[in-house]
Amino acid sequence: MASKKYLFLAGIFCLLASYGFSQRVGASYDVKDSSLVPGKRMPQHTEFLNGTYNFPAKPRNQWEIGIKAGLFQVSGDIPAKFFSPGFGAHIRKAFGYIFSMRLEYMYGIGKGQHWRYSGNYRKNSAWFDAGYFAPAISSNGDVTYVSALGTNPGGGDPVYYNYKTVTQDLSLQGVVTLNNIRFHKAKTGFNFYGFAGIGGSIYDTKVNALNGNSKYNFASISQGTYKTRKETLDALKSLMDDSYETPAENHGDRRPKLFGDTFKPSATVGAGVAFKLSNRLNLAIEDRWTFIKDDLLDGQRWQESAWGDAAQTRDFDSYNYMSVGLNINLGAKSVEPLWWLNPLDYAYSEIRNPRLMRLPKPVLPDSDGDGVTDQFDQEQTPQGCPVDSHGVSKDTDGDGVPDCKDKQLITPSYCQPVDADGVGNCPCPDESCYEGLIAKGGDDCAALLGPLPSVAFKSNSNNLSSDAKAVLAVVAAKMRNNPGCKVVVMGYCSSNKREQQLSWDHVNKVINYMVDSEGISSDRFIFNYAQEGGDCNTVDLRAAAEGEDGPNTVEPPHPNLRKN
Repeated sequence: MASKKYLFLAGIFCLLASYGFSQRVGASYDVKDSSLVPGKRMPQHTEFLNGTYNFPAKPRNQWEIGIKAGLFQVSGDIPAKFFSPGFGAHIRKAFGYIFSMRLEYMYGIGKGQHWRYSGNYRKNSAWFDAGYFAPAISSNGDVTYVSALGTNPGGGDPVYYNYKTVTQDLSLQGVVTLNNIRFHKAKTGFNFYGFAGIGGSIYDTKVNALNGNSKYNFASISQGTYKTRKETLDALKSLMDDSYETPAENHGDRRPKLFGDTFKPSATVGAGVAFKLSNRLNLAIEDRWTFIKDDLLDGQRWQESAWGDAAQTRDFDSYNYMSVGLNINLGAKSVEPLWWLNPLDYAYSEIRNPRLMRLPKPVLPDSDGDGVTDQFDQEQTPQGCPVDSHGVSKDTDGDGVPDCKDKQLITPSYCQPVDADGVGNCPCPDESCYEGLIAKGGDDCAALLGPLPSVAFKSNSNNLSSDAKAVLAVVAAKMRNNPGCKVVVMGYCSSNKREQQLSWDHVNKVINYMVDSEGISSDRFIFNYAQEGGDCNTVDLRAAAEGEDGPNTVEPPHPNLRKN
């Protein structure tokens, strides 16, 4: 019988598992929601929100109410029938994410039928009182008992033990959840748990010993041609009704009674799995065993040979209840029962995306106070000297004297080298001496800067080679010596979007390098890309003509194709 029961359980489990794994699992609750926190835990919640306490208050969580139905079986001296119904209900409350408690009521109707006959049952009151033994007077006047039907002189008529017991219990159980703490997933659609508890059981057991007011003629079966268990049980089913009219052997008044039935303390253990249908509903499969210190749940406590003496067995009966139940979560302004929540969910979300975390104010050392942290500063700059992005003192005219000490901010290259104050060696009685030395633009810049080299890129690349950087260093030196001149940076090719974007990337790369690495002001460049008549992988540089002007930056034509 047990194998059929567990096959049935496995089938239901597989069906629900396929559904439970496909369910979308909802998000956890918002730890900042004060409406979910009971009043007695509000001080902790307030400290948590203020950042003075690390742990959020435990939220108010819902109660679970469940109803269930399944198979009830007694494990005793008589084999149990498989299809015996059981019903139950419970109420459950979480005290933490792992531990909860529930109060459960169970009502079970268990039946059993033995397929082997017995003939020595004088100590079993149910069969003895039903008249299967008849008194006889011996020659010396002693009273003995013989088979009432004359089939077994010296013993009783053969009988087949059976029973029907109505059992009820009420138990308080502690439940431990086994899988809601998860490290690689926020929540799960199913929940494994184990439980154990204590309670009280009452039972009333009857025996089917009579057909109306008459005894069954079991001899027709015990002496028949039936060989197998199934054949014998089928014959018994055809012979017997379903009355169960005779009280089974019981303890009488020697044991406590409740509602007229025998009462016994009981202990319960079991395990189950619940499948989440929604945040309010779940379906659970459970199997529980209940143990009572009693051997009369099935109405039989005697171990007998076919016709020999009877001896009381030392084992106690127990009963099993396997069920499928529907559970409902009840409660307003409450989170789901805590056994459905992952307590690590808040910790992981706070690490990943901090909302309440207090971070210290970053302190980055800047020993020379020039605004560039020591990590990136390439020079210990004197106080008050303006610097570039690398922390190096600005030197506009490139004469080797920083601007903060240069008394001649722009010294023509023709007047260099300069003295310690940055003043060139071109004494002049009037300003006419500077004609031809300071670029006015136009052809003068072309003459001053001279022919400028081109910058070559590898095919489909936007990286500057070492040679290209050396070429740009030469151009930068000329531009520092001629601060009034601008340079046009030209890229080529425009037949398709890819070429247009690559041309833009090349021009942009050259200008950014000159600004960031060589310290040339960006307003001294004219951005010119996607021109015709040149090599797609080459950028040309030339001095701007007189009056020539243009932007020093342009939006990329096709940013989705942009090269890193």
